Parts: sequence; structure tokens; C-alpha cells
Amino acid sequence: MPNLILRVVLVVAVAIGAKLLFHSLGWEILSLSPLFSGIVAANVFVMGFLLSGVLADYKESERLPGELAASIETIAEEMVAIHRTSNAPTALQCVVDLRGLANDILDWLHKKHRTHDLLDDLNRIGDYFVAVEKFTQANFIVRLKQEQSAIRRVLIRIHSVRETSFVASGYLAAHVTTALVGLGLVLVKIDPFYESLFFVGVIGFLLTFLILLIHDLDNPFGYYEAGSNEDVSLKPLEDVVARLDHRLNEPRTQAGNTG
Repeated sequence: MPNLILRVVLVVAVAIGAKLLFHSLGWEILSLSPLFSGIVAANVFVMGFLLSGVLADYKESERLPGELAASIETIAEEMVAIHRTSNAPTALQCVVDLRGLANDILDWLHKKHRTHDLLDDLNRIGDYFVAVEKFTQANFIVRLKQEQSAIRRVLIRIHSVRETSFVASGYLAAHVTTALVGLGLVLVKIDPFYESLFFVGVIGFLLTFLILLIHDLDNPFGYYEAGSNEDVSLKPLEDVVARLDHRLNEPRTQAGNTG
């Protein structure tokens, strides 16, 4: 958020500087009219349309890291239970690979891992279900496969959200109208002059902040972008990695592995 505010303040400072320059040169050629207020209102309407659209995806995206963590931990808990009751080494190895998968997902969200490779890693988890099938009931295997499918569905959804921009034509309209409103604020003559500086600053701040915020919210998984501020929390995934480490280091698990 501080980076976003700084960028907005810089844009507003440029607009106020341009206003001062145009005023000193006598280039304020537009008169204030109700039509100008209508243009500002139309621009805010377009901004509201874009903001409502990206917020819907953002609120959905907030749940996705938690759903990934829940599915990974559910599979891991089933495998730990199978290992404790049957001492099947493949069950414990599955937990190790699930911890690796969770780490790979974190790397993938920072674009340090390819989507194709990540889905291949997830598909290989299914091989463990076949290996432990003889040690558990069939309905448990079905549940594990459902959790694997849920992970795949969430990963594909995240990939779609971060690679697809919301209504490109809407962004074009917002950029054009914002630029025209900014130009109008610089060219319009308002007396007394200090009031015109106030309106340039306030309206410029509002419109610039909105358009930058919309761009930021459009990709809730922009951890790899230097200017991204409003990203969803990855704490659920980070916590599940820590819990799986704890599971693998438990004395009972180690004893089962050596028994």
C-alpha cells in the first residue's frame, strides 16, 4: 500500500505542476460547466464497474490458498494414519512428496516453477494411492482422489486468474477517460485559483488511486510483480509446510519408519 500511495502522489504532483504552468502561461482555455461534472461522473461509473468485477475474483482468490492447504493436509493425514497402522513406507514417502508439492506451489506462485511441471508433480501423487490401496478401505482411496482433483482444480483456477486480465476494453475506456479528465482539470479555469489546485489534487488523487488499485486487484497472485501490493495471503500454505515438517519429525512417525 505505501508504494501505491507514493505512485499516486507522484502523479498528482505532476498534475498540480502542470496546472501551475498552464495558469502562468494563460492556457486555461476551458470554462467550468455541468458537462465537465458529467464527464467526471461517467469516469467514476466506469471505475466502479471495473472495481466490482475485479473484487469478485479477488474475494474468491482469498479462499484458494486455504483450500489448497486443506486438501494437501487431508491427504497427508490419511497417509500418516496408513503408515502408523500398516508401516507402509510408501505412505510416509507420500507425505514427504506432499511437503515438496506445497513448497513447489509456493515457488509456482512466485513464478519460479512451471505450471506444467507442477501438475505433473500432482499427478504423481496418485501413484501412492495405488500403492497403499491394499492397506486401507476403498472409500478412503476415493476420498484421496477427490482431494487430489480439488488441488488440480484450484491450481488451474489460480493460473486462469493471474494470466487473464478483466475486460481489456473496460481498462481502455478507463484510461482514456481518466486522461481526458486530467487534461480537462489542467485546462479549465476556476476562480479563485487556489480552489482549482484543490480540485486538481483531490480529483486526480481519487481517479489515479482507483485505476492503480484496480490494476493491482486484478491479479491477486502478483507476488512476482515488483509494484504489486494487494496480494492474497499465502500463510495457509506456509503453515501447512510447517505442520508437515512437524509430522515427519514426530517420534511415532520415525519409529514406524524404522520398525
